[in-house]
Amino acid sequence: MFGSAELFASFDFVKRLKSGLRIGTDQRTTVTFFILGWLMLALLLIFPKIFFGFIWLSLYFILEPINVWLGNRSLANWTAKGDWRPVISLWLGVLLTAFFWEMWNYYAYPKWIYHVPIADWFHIFEMPLLGYGGYLPFALELYALYHLMIGWSGDKSSDYIKIMPE
Repeated sequence: MFGSAELFASFDFVKRLKSGLRIGTDQRTTVTFFILGWLMLALLLIFPKIFFGFIWLSLYFILEPINVWLGNRSLANWTAKGDWRPVISLWLGVLLTAFFWEMWNYYAYPKWIYHVPIADWFHIFEMPLLGYGGYLPFALELYALYHLMIGWSGDKSSDYIKIMPE
């Protein structure tokens, strides 16, 4: 997934993206994200049939502020400047990867068959179209989790994943 994101980051249309909304690393924003993450997780656990979508969001909202507070790399360091290119690269990379994951799953035995409440229509392979939306926050979670682990190992500025040059 990270390799696919790096591929998309090399494309001119991604490099030329203009600045957008600024979501920073200030205390108020990070605390809000952290509280929202735990709130989403609690709602998911208490009312899973209603808040099932929070499974893909809560982990990122919890991990991203921790990375900021620990001084690890984070996507918030980019979005604070209005630079969404790493996020877009991650999203495009995970969608490309998801396409292949689902293609291989389609012909596998045994295989996963997905059902998305409310939107279980227009399947691409075994996944409903809206189900691919779950991969978008999954990419952000993987990025946050990777940098949390690398940060704990003592490497606060790992270059292993170069979504965008600094």
